[in-house]
Amino acid sequence: MQGAGAPRRRGPYSREIGALGRPGVILLTYALVTLGLTCLFMRFSIMPYLTRRLGLDSVAFGHLQTTFGALQLLGGPVLGRFADRRGARAAFTLTFLASSAFYLLLAAACSPALPGVALLYATPLPVAFMQGMPVAQMTIADLSEPQELPAALGRLGLCFGVGMIFGSLLGGTLSATCGMHCPATVALVANLVGAVLSFTFIPVSTKGASAHDRAVPAGGPQANVFDLKAITRLLLQSGVLPVFLIKVASSLPFGLFMVMFPIVSMDFFQLDAAQAGYLLSFFGLLQMVIQGLVIGRLSRRFSERALLRASVLGFVLVGPAMALMSDVLHFCLLMPGLVFSLCALNVVTDSMLTKAVSAADTGTMLGLCATVQPLTQTLGPTLGVLLYRSFGVPVFGHVQFAINLLVLLVLWRQPVPRKKDVR
Repeated sequence: MQGAGAPRRRGPYSREIGALGRPGVILLTYALVTLGLTCLFMRFSIMPYLTRRLGLDSVAFGHLQTTFGALQLLGGPVLGRFADRRGARAAFTLTFLASSAFYLLLAAACSPALPGVALLYATPLPVAFMQGMPVAQMTIADLSEPQELPAALGRLGLCFGVGMIFGSLLGGTLSATCGMHCPATVALVANLVGAVLSFTFIPVSTKGASAHDRAVPAGGPQANVFDLKAITRLLLQSGVLPVFLIKVASSLPFGLFMVMFPIVSMDFFQLDAAQAGYLLSFFGLLQMVIQGLVIGRLSRRFSERALLRASVLGFVLVGPAMALMSDVLHFCLLMPGLVFSLCALNVVTDSMLTKAVSAADTGTMLGLCATVQPLTQTLGPTLGVLLYRSFGVPVFGHVQFAINLLVLLVLWRQPVPRKKDVR
């Protein structure tokens, strides 16, 4: 068992990386993540309008979103453990096939000749395995040196921003010009292409030989990917649970605000659908720049714990300003601080948690990290609506300030190691 600060040993790879080589596999991983995220954000330009066209109200849409969050909450750790035990190729292929099944159901629900409501309620079935980000993070972590890990994980934020911008614009354009079935069909074809690329070019395993031997003992039975005890046991390892709780607590207030963002943009900011899309594109552009370019450079100059403190401090400072904002211009001025804090928190905690476990468990650990957003998506509709109706938009700023101030006080009592020069 390795401690939080212990570097992970990397032995020779247990499978051939293939004709692409290590850099090629890394670039292909970034490309597959961008493809998956583009399709994901195309979904947001379909489902709300399809729900309305089928005669369902916002409450039904909220229940559908809660179901999505609950299934992703359960599927993240299981998919991560599947990636640890079966390899990156199998996990990526499974992810794209599950996404293909989802968009097939969504495209069928858009057809007037088919029972749209029943098909729409069937779309959450494959959602548990539609999580390519933990698999990509595991692949990048397996192929990166420990000192390069924060920067490598930060570049995935560049993929997130590109996918968010192009997915939102492409989905909206295709829906307006060709109908709602068109972006669903395009996403279906794109995910089938992703499945073929994954099965053809992603190596069977990116784990080191020693890690693979620990994952599957010689002559022993295959480990059960649904072993929840083995999954939760990771949280009890040294240095894991405190960082994981910090990740959950710090990101929860802003996550609640983002769950309520469609309502806030319509009722509080008075934005139409196109203006809300532009605002989300600006959010994606900021995340692309900060997480893809800024966080990596900062990680080479400062320690991870110092960056973690900076991210929490950013949430604390922005909280009161969120409580005082009165229009969309104020929110745009606050967004760089929010995006920096969110990106730094995600990258640093993912890196720290990955280093805290053995190389054989990186996928499972990153799958646990991926449950934070689905947890917010599961609790957010109920808790967010209650807070919004009772106290209005300022309550999200107050909650963000209070929770992150407590987290900052906890972090401030712990020593910050100096960043060592890597030569």
